[in-house]
Amino acid sequence: MKKFPNALVIMIGFIFLSTILTYIIPQGQYERTTNLETNQVTVVPNSYKLVEAAPVSILKTMLSIPEGIVDRADLIALILLIGGCFYVIEKTGALKEGITYLTIKLNGKEEVVLILVSLIFLIGGALMGLQEEIIAMMPVLLYLTSRLGYNAFVAIAISFGSAILGASFSPINPFAVVIAQKETGLEFLSGSKFRLIIMFIAFVVWMFMIIRYANKNKIEKLLEKNELVEKVSIRSILILTLVGVAFVVLIIGMMKYNWGFNEMSAEFFALGILVGLIGKLGMNGTIETYIEGFKELVFAAMIVGFASSISIILKQGMIIDSIIYGLFKPMHYLPKSLAAISMMISQSVLHFPVSSYSGQAILTMPILAPLSDLIGISRQVCVLAYQYGAVMTDLIYPTQGALMAIIAIAGIPFDKWFKFIFKFTLVILGVGAIAIVVAVYIGV
Repeated sequence: MKKFPNALVIMIGFIFLSTILTYIIPQGQYERTTNLETNQVTVVPNSYKLVEAAPVSILKTMLSIPEGIVDRADLIALILLIGGCFYVIEKTGALKEGITYLTIKLNGKEEVVLILVSLIFLIGGALMGLQEEIIAMMPVLLYLTSRLGYNAFVAIAISFGSAILGASFSPINPFAVVIAQKETGLEFLSGSKFRLIIMFIAFVVWMFMIIRYANKNKIEKLLEKNELVEKVSIRSILILTLVGVAFVVLIIGMMKYNWGFNEMSAEFFALGILVGLIGKLGMNGTIETYIEGFKELVFAAMIVGFASSISIILKQGMIIDSIIYGLFKPMHYLPKSLAAISMMISQSVLHFPVSSYSGQAILTMPILAPLSDLIGISRQVCVLAYQYGAVMTDLIYPTQGALMAIIAIAGIPFDKWFKFIFKFTLVILGVGAIAIVVAVYIGV
């Protein structure tokens, strides 16, 4: 039986597929304007036209790979530095000691742990679009679920999956709903009550599916030798407290001071050094452990860079606007509810080549806002269709670097992951579709 291609082979395949598409899809472009005060670029509605442009050559395809890595250098640095930090924390034994103590105390209450961990990641996704940061946490999450008697699929579902769910249904995700509402001229936090209700319903459905799967596919619990832990040591408590404080600082930095990947990287690098010294690794031992962590995550970091190459090729080939035009033009002729659901489906399809959902909001909202006015549905519904359709599909598309990096760390081939997650994603998209129809009729 042939082995399914690994994550990097899949990425290379999609890079060449993107190149081929530039020879097939007609080149086209929308006009764009730049706000001189905010320096924000927006698309001019109804300005699409065909243009003369050369398809992407093999040379440019090869160049797109290092260009993609350079383009995502800040994210790659974040993955390596946070990953190194967690490797240092793990080396001190604090995480293992804390998780072992927790799982012993909560023996028989494994479902409660699943719900609590999922809720934490849901909130992280809702508040700040938590996604790539989870890559470095995967070894810890895999250890936790193995202690509970659950497999790697459950570890990803309660972390990355819950974060994507939160980001998709959030009323305040700065990289999704906030950008989309700004682009459509809607007030910040408008429609929040409706979004929160739907997010709660979606989370209940999500947890029901995860717990049912987890209980049907239990594995033997990972046990350590002499693992009776009556209490956690003072040193481990101090280290784990510092980790908790670091995440609080991270949230404050992102929400209040607009922290980017570089600020996050700097914070967790400092945390790793401090934890290593407290954990008696010494300066030399701490740095050597950091290097070991880098080695473990280089592959995951490179996948993110390769994924960025796909977007570069599509932009150079000038076919992204053509794809948008082809997807959304037919909606003029559909009834309101069907048009709204078609918007969600089209956003889902478009997210395959446009891997950044914040970039997708900037690309599509100026086009869809006036279109929704013509159809007779509210702009709020237009934003809902974007949120649910684009963000949720981060769970199933191999063009998503974070997803491919996470399943690579977990040792899960993409075909097995897709088979597992597709039904989950389809059900949640169904919840979103029902919410959109309700929103059309109640006038959200």
